[in-house]
Amino acid sequence: MDKKIVLQRMLRNAGIEKLTPMQQQSLKTYAGGGNLILLSPTGSGKTLAYLLPLMLDLLERSSMGDAESQEAAVQALVLVPSRELAIQTEQVFKQLGTELRAVSCYGGRPTMDEHRTLRGVNPQVVIATPGRINDHIGKGNIQTKTIRVLVIDEFDKCLELGFREEMASVIKKLPNLKRRFLLSATDAEEIPAFANTGKEPLRLDYLEHTLKTENRISLHLVRSQVKDKLDVLLRLLCAQGAKSSIVFVNYRDAVERVGKYLKSNHIYTEEFHGGMEQKDRERALYKFSNGSCNVLVSTDLASRGLDIPEVDSIIHYHLPVNQESYTHRNGRTARWEAEGNSFIILGPEESLPEYIHQQMEEKELPETMDSPQPPMWVTLYIGKGKKDKISKADILGFLCQIGGLDKHAVGKIDVKDHYAFVAIHRNVLKETLTRIRDKKIKGMKTLVEVTK
Repeated sequence: MDKKIVLQRMLRNAGIEKLTPMQQQSLKTYAGGGNLILLSPTGSGKTLAYLLPLMLDLLERSSMGDAESQEAAVQALVLVPSRELAIQTEQVFKQLGTELRAVSCYGGRPTMDEHRTLRGVNPQVVIATPGRINDHIGKGNIQTKTIRVLVIDEFDKCLELGFREEMASVIKKLPNLKRRFLLSATDAEEIPAFANTGKEPLRLDYLEHTLKTENRISLHLVRSQVKDKLDVLLRLLCAQGAKSSIVFVNYRDAVERVGKYLKSNHIYTEEFHGGMEQKDRERALYKFSNGSCNVLVSTDLASRGLDIPEVDSIIHYHLPVNQESYTHRNGRTARWEAEGNSFIILGPEESLPEYIHQQMEEKELPETMDSPQPPMWVTLYIGKGKKDKISKADILGFLCQIGGLDKHAVGKIDVKDHYAFVAIHRNVLKETLTRIRDKKIKGMKTLVEVTK
C-alpha cells in the first residue's frame, strides 16, 4: 500500500488541500510507534490529527493480510466526552472515504438500535462516550480482545468527576491494548493513571500556538448596572446585527430562561444543554451551523468538540467557572485563521477573574436599537432519510427540479437515518413550499415543513 497516495485520496475526499504542521507531525510521530499525547488549541484540527494516522495504520495492516484486520473485529476505540463530538468524529471519518467502517455510540438513543447497527456494520473503529461503551461491553455487544489502539479525545475532561471512573472502567476491559493516543486543547496537571502504560509517552505540544489564536480574538468588557443582565445581553446582540453568537451560561435552567427572553424579543435563538433530547440538540446545532438562527444559548457543553467554523462572537453571560472553561469557550470563535470577538458581561457585584490577563476594551451600548434582521437561511425538515435510500443529491434535485430553486439558494443538507434537514434561502420559502406541496421524493410521499 502506498501511504502517500492513500493519504492524498482521503484528503481529496474530505475537500482538504493541505495539512497543518501539527497534523503532519502527528502523522510522522504516530508512524514511529509508541504512546502519544497531543496538546493543541481548540479549532486546530485535532480530529484529523489522529484519524488520519489511525486509518492509515489500519489500512496498511489490512493490505498486509493481518488476520485480525481481515475479520469483523473492532480494532480501535475512540473515547469522546459528548454525543456531539462522537457524531462529528464519525462524520469526519466517513468523509475521508475509505473502505474502513466506523460506528458511533452515545447516550440519548436506544442501546438496542446501536447493537443492531454494530452487528450490521461490523466496524473496525468504534467512536463512543464512556458510559455508553461500558454498557455495550457489559452486554457483550462489543468484543474487546481485538482492540489494540485507544484514542481519548479531550482527555483532560476525563479527569473531571464522573468521567474518571467511567474511563477507568472502560480501559480495564481492554486486555490487549498496545497503543494510546491522548489529545487535549489544555494541558492537564496530570495524566490519569489508567490512561498511562508506565512508559513515558511521546508528547507533541502545540499550545504555544494558543497565543496566535488569542491575537485573533478581540476582547470586550460590557458592564451591566443591574444583577439581571438580560437587557444588556439583548442590546449587545442587537448591536451585533446578523453576526452569529454563542451565549454561554453556567446552568441548564439559565439556558431556558435566557433563550425564552431572547425569543420573546424577536431574536432568532436556539438552546443547547445536556438535559435536552438528542434530536432536539441535533436540530438546534444544525439550525445554528447552517445560518438559520443567529444565536445559540448554551452551557459549557458547546465549548468542546463542535466544529462550527464561522462563529463571530462568544458572549460570556455568566463568568466561566475556571480558566479551562474560558479557553474552551473562546475557542469556538477565530477558528482556522479567522478572527472573532469575545464579550464578558460583568454585573455590578462581579469582577474579572484573575486568569484573564489580556487588555479588554469596554464597549458602550446604545440604550435602544432595532432587532436584527431575520437570518438569510431557514431550515426545512424532510421526513425521509438514509434508511429510505434518500441522499443529499436526491434532496438537492427535488428542491431544484420540483421546487424551482437555484442550487445557490440551497444550503447545508444533512441526511439522518429517518429524516433530513436542509437549509434554503428565507426569501424563497413560501414559493418553494407551495411548489413542493404533496410532491414525491424518489416516488415517496413525505412530510416537508419548516423546522420548529
